[in-house]
Amino acid sequence: MNRAAALLARPDAWLEAAGEAYLLRVGPDRRRRPLLRLDEAAFAALAADPGLKPRGQGGYVLARPPAADAAPAARPGVIDGERVVAEANGRLVTRRANLGESPIAWLARRRDPQGRPWLTPLQAAAGERLRDDFMRAGTVGRLTMAWDAGPRSRGGRGRGLEPAERARAAKDRIAHALDAAGPGLREILERVCGAGSALDAAERALGLPRRSGKTVLVLALDRLAGHYRLK
Repeated sequence: MNRAAALLARPDAWLEAAGEAYLLRVGPDRRRRPLLRLDEAAFAALAADPGLKPRGQGGYVLARPPAADAAPAARPGVIDGERVVAEANGRLVTRRANLGESPIAWLARRRDPQGRPWLTPLQAAAGERLRDDFMRAGTVGRLTMAWDAGPRSRGGRGRGLEPAERARAAKDRIAHALDAAGPGLREILERVCGAGSALDAAERALGLPRRSGKTVLVLALDRLAGHYRLK
């Protein structure tokens, strides 16, 4: 990673997302051979330290120390950007977010060889809404929870709830969302949205055929978007 970081420190150096890899290039000419080819793990390591930020023309560049009168550069482990999220009424809104923290946000930035995004805005918003509830429940990164829904809290997402009540309400929403996804689909949602697993890691953990994880996740997110009545 030291070599990749050193190369990215060069003027006009940047990372281009290309399928399942990242190409380290210098200059805008894509016909030139890339200096390095990085996998997802290497990209994540660079995002964590020294940090990456979006490039205006697409791709990512190294986060450099800010000048005295300039806006702060990206923090280590943070990729500043925007993501589409779903409000309680199902309406989609765009908000500033750390794109480096969520597997769903990472997948939503990827494109296939034809330039089409891996996830639609509705699918990404559904996944982020479920992840938000995992965070509210205090269970991000855990796979051993019992998601049987208890009695419905009348407060829902209300601001007047105590912290324990808000966590319980979030767990209830998770249970209903996973039930709506159903067996065979809920498991990948638990892995990716709940445990924060990378897609390939979730694929291996669930014993799915290689490269089938994306298809399963997309089906699960479609089911989830229907449950949330996103529009």
